[in-house]
Amino acid sequence: MEQQQAPRWWAVVAVMIGIFLLVTAEQLPIGLLSQVASSMGVTPGMAGLMVTVPGVVAAFSAPLLPVAVGRLDRRIMLTVLMAVMVAGSVLSALASSFILLLAARVLVGLSIGGFWAVAGSIAPRLVPEAQVPKAMTMIFGGVAAASVLGVPLGTLLGDLSNWRVAFGALGGLSLLTAVALWCWLPPLPPREPVRLRVLAQQFSNRGVRVAVLTTAFVVVGHFAAYTFISPILQEISGISQRHVSSLLLLYGAAGIVGNIAAGMFAGRHPYRAVLAIPSLLFIVVAVFPLLGVQPSSGVMLLMMWGAVFGSVSVSIQTWIIRTAPNTEAATALMAFTFNMSIGLGAMLGGRIVDGTSLPIAMWAASGLFLLGALLVLSTPAKVVGQKTR
Repeated sequence: MEQQQAPRWWAVVAVMIGIFLLVTAEQLPIGLLSQVASSMGVTPGMAGLMVTVPGVVAAFSAPLLPVAVGRLDRRIMLTVLMAVMVAGSVLSALASSFILLLAARVLVGLSIGGFWAVAGSIAPRLVPEAQVPKAMTMIFGGVAAASVLGVPLGTLLGDLSNWRVAFGALGGLSLLTAVALWCWLPPLPPREPVRLRVLAQQFSNRGVRVAVLTTAFVVVGHFAAYTFISPILQEISGISQRHVSSLLLLYGAAGIVGNIAAGMFAGRHPYRAVLAIPSLLFIVVAVFPLLGVQPSSGVMLLMMWGAVFGSVSVSIQTWIIRTAPNTEAATALMAFTFNMSIGLGAMLGGRIVDGTSLPIAMWAASGLFLLGALLVLSTPAKVVGQKTR
């Protein structure tokens, strides 16, 4: 075990920035979809593959890359993966056809999956045990910050110039982050190399199974509805399109607040924190088509939605740290589940919206949240070493 002389907060900051850029890169095409579709001469539905492709690739790279690199120092691994992100972003900006753009997005997916798989498990190696919840909150605060800053600012940059500039800017920032990771992270040899057998063994642990399945229900449900948040706000809440980008900034800000609150609460009460997520999302999304029919009520429900979903990563990862036999292996499985669920959720929501309506998509999403809540309720709190009272 590493002998820590002092908390390595700059290393935590570097990992947080890495997560921030990766999540921004994964979701930025949502904001630039129409522009890319017009530029490349493809339909918006086809352009949506820019989200699906890296999501699916990230899902498989998350568990497989740690296995492939074996005993490679995690400091080297994270730095190289951020360099791959640089290549993917630059090639995206330079792509002369949509096929080449999707090929570049494959590189982005590789980086996302591998980085996320390792990042979530190294907080206990960078700071003392008592400060792990704070470090986890910072690292996964990058997810919420990507929503509140990364995606809106990237979209704004693309609107002011063009989508290629937005992707190029991501490449430049990723290069700076790769340098920071190399300079600020300590040597991080794996404590136990991840093997396929070890990955499979994680499912024998009930806590890991519940965490993985709950994440799948929550993330598929979220993206089945949230992918279409712009038309939801316009058609259900009657909000003008010109106000949507500003409201998404507020949504992301609410997510940061939720992340911070969850970081403080989940460290003491991981069971209750995880149970609250699908339960509250079920209520908020289910009532949105019924109560969010005015701009004021739509905005209020959107803020609640953002705050709750912003708490997902830190709450689930805290649960994993409490229950997993091998934290890095379990985190890799979580990264697989999260990223695959993004792609599946967007695809499921698209099929429902095209075949029925926006309210039906939201109620289908709320059904998945309900399944997640029931799964956690059926799990004894002692699985995470916590009493229910």
